[in-house]
Amino acid sequence: MQPGDRTIVGPSAAERAFVWIGFPLVGAGAGWLLKALAGWAADLPWFPFQGPLKLLDSLAEPQATIVSLILGAIVGVVFIFLAEDDYVIVSADREQLIVKRGDESSTVPRSRIAAVFVDGKRLSLLGREGEELASASGDLSAQRIRAALVAHGYPWLDADPHAGDYRLWVEGTPDLPGNANAVLSARAAAIEKDKPGDAAELRRELIRLGVVVRDEKKRQYWRRVGEEPTSPA
Repeated sequence: MQPGDRTIVGPSAAERAFVWIGFPLVGAGAGWLLKALAGWAADLPWFPFQGPLKLLDSLAEPQATIVSLILGAIVGVVFIFLAEDDYVIVSADREQLIVKRGDESSTVPRSRIAAVFVDGKRLSLLGREGEELASASGDLSAQRIRAALVAHGYPWLDADPHAGDYRLWVEGTPDLPGNANAVLSARAAAIEKDKPGDAAELRRELIRLGVVVRDEKKRQYWRRVGEEPTSPA
C-alpha cells in the first residue's frame, strides 16, 4: 500500500441493507401479529400494556391494521439506530489508527501501538507498557480488521498477550493503585444497572490510574499496567 492509503473497515453494504430493510419489515410483521392477538391478550389481566392493546382491539378495519403496521415499522427504525450505534468502525493508514463506535472516537498514532487484538467482541490497542490506548466493544469483523491492519503493518496479535495476568476483582482488593477500588465498585454498579456509558467512562478512569479491566458475565477482572505478560502473544 502507498503511504497515504487509508482503509476503513465497518459493516458491509449487505449488512447495512439487511438492517435498513429487514428491521422495519420485521417490525411491521410484529405489529401485524400483535394486532391479530390484541383481543386475546387484552383478556389476560396479567399481560402487559393492557391499555394500548384494548385501544388497538377497539379500532375498526382497516385502521387497526394500518396503525399496527406503522407502529411496528417505527419500532424497527428505532432498532436500526441502535444497530448503527453498535458498529465498530476502524480507519487505518500507516500513520494512525482511528477506532469509532457510535459517537465515541479514538485516534492513536501508529508509533504508540505495540499490540492490536480482538478479545470476544472487543477491539483493543495496547501501548508498549501494556497500557490500553483505546478499545471498543460491539459489532465487528475480526477477520476484516485483521487483514486491514496487517496490510498497513500494525502489530496484530491473535489473542490478548496479558490474558493470564487478570485477577478477579472483589470489594477491597489490595494492591490496587489510588482510588481504583472505589472506581471498580462504581463500575460494578453501572454494569449491574446496565449503564454502558457510565461503565465506559469509569473504564477510562481506571486506565488513567494504571489499571486495565476486562468483563466476563458482569464480573470485572483487572491487571496493572507495566506487568510483563505471563501468557504467550
